Amino acid sequence: MTSLDDLPLRDDLRGLTPYGAPQLDVAVRLNTNENSYPVPEPVVEAIGKAVAAELRDLNRYPDRDAVALRADLAAYLGHGLTVAQVWAANGSNEIQQQLLQAFGGPGRSALGFTPAYSMHPLLALGTGTRWVPAARGADFGLTADDAVRQIREHRPDVVFLCSPNNPTGTALDPAVVAAVLDAAPAMVVVDEAYAEFARPGTVSALAVLPGHPRLVVTRTMSKAFGFAGGRLGYLAADPAVVAAVQLVRLPYHLSALTQAAARAALAHRDALLGTVDAIKAQRDRIVAELRARGHRVADSDANFVLFQVAGDQAAAWRTLLEQGVLVRDVGLPGWLRVTAGTPAETDAFLAAMEKLS
Repeated sequence: MTSLDDLPLRDDLRGLTPYGAPQLDVAVRLNTNENSYPVPEPVVEAIGKAVAAELRDLNRYPDRDAVALRADLAAYLGHGLTVAQVWAANGSNEIQQQLLQAFGGPGRSALGFTPAYSMHPLLALGTGTRWVPAARGADFGLTADDAVRQIREHRPDVVFLCSPNNPTGTALDPAVVAAVLDAAPAMVVVDEAYAEFARPGTVSALAVLPGHPRLVVTRTMSKAFGFAGGRLGYLAADPAVVAAVQLVRLPYHLSALTQAAARAALAHRDALLGTVDAIKAQRDRIVAELRARGHRVADSDANFVLFQVAGDQAAAWRTLLEQGVLVRDVGLPGWLRVTAGTPAETDAFLAAMEKLS
């Protein structure tokens, strides 16, 4: 049987494993930051009708520029955005891959402040972009001074900022984004996958898009919208950025079915986003309860919580799994991450955590 070693694989891919969290059949699955609430039945029906309306014309290619969908996304984001300033793709991962294809590549570099989203270095690798792992503080925070110092040292072509940050959960101080925009020599990408879950007063980078043609804000429908299976991510930026990613996008990269389903979901966004407050309540409950039990917990503006455990986090992960609760080991020594789900899921998680006390 042929193995990878028998193939002429790129040297920089040898020994790597694909991105992904364990997909295990357990009672409580809180490891991938999905929305635990199912799509409401009226929205299911609306999406079904929208998709059904496309079926007869599947012999034709979809709108390769997804103009109607982009118009709906612009209306959702607000901030005076237009179709020309929004682009959509197969999840925010593809959006960020396209950005690296357009602005990274061989001879160029991308920088991110770790720990952060683990796909960013993999996307850099896949596009031949040199990855620069810049550092956060001991408390996982990032100050404007530290960010600027490291950007000036490495002078990357693309800077990734996550706000809220994954896996720590905390949103960035707007002063950090402003300082990075002033210091970065090229593109600045602010990954706002969890923006809808942010605590009151959190400022989106969308607010500073005007006058910053090298700023890109990426979002997703996977989390707050509960549309993870639909695979729809998008960006907001200067029209020139949208024109640039169109140079590298695959032809017809969003199917007619995906576009129809996403537009129907956006039309029913009030129903879909109705679970956000409930999820935030469970997130805050987890933070408060774990701190009351003596655990160190990162502040969270997302739908997940990063918390410290005593000893080996891999052993703690297995202990929780034995109780039927699957959380995420993100590779930070002594830390685990749990998704905020339903009240019943929080009950099960907190009960399982008693085994670690």
